[in-house]
Amino acid sequence: MPLGRDYDRQDCALARALEVVGERWTLLVLRDCFFGVRRFADLRAHLDIPRAVLSERLGTLVDAGILERRPYAAGRDEYVLTDTGLDLWPVVFGLARWGDRHRVGPDGGRRRFRHADCPAGGADLADGGVCPACGTLPAPASLETRPLEPDSGADGERHVRDDAVSLALRRPHRLLVPLP
Repeated sequence: MPLGRDYDRQDCALARALEVVGERWTLLVLRDCFFGVRRFADLRAHLDIPRAVLSERLGTLVDAGILERRPYAAGRDEYVLTDTGLDLWPVVFGLARWGDRHRVGPDGGRRRFRHADCPAGGADLADGGVCPACGTLPAPASLETRPLEPDSGADGERHVRDDAVSLALRRPHRLLVPLP
């Protein structure tokens, strides 16, 4: 029996938010959008997500005003975060940091985020997403991400992905700048 998609008996802002972003793949789609992935084919290849599931998730995010669909070629659209979508950055970052600490292993996470536009010289973000050098909570467009180590799973085995997005993310990259 499939789970319901709403929490109509819950009078709670968290329940309303989960109706939009609580599906299994949705936060991974959003993570990739923050990384600069905009095109359906690139999202599908990087996430290994079924076509129908990705179509539904993108449609839900567009309908909720989190993503905007923009044409980039005849019959082709790309997906860009709206201001509402950009407001989800602290959630995506915080959940990733939680995963770094509690689900990845003793060495921590796989990616670092640096305040590239910091007036005090920049530093890797602290757990709450704050730049320790200047004390601000930088916007995603002010951040650069880089891999910390080669891609390996919690089991210690090396998992090398060769899709265009994975290859591009092996180098430092400014968030929101289109990939690949």
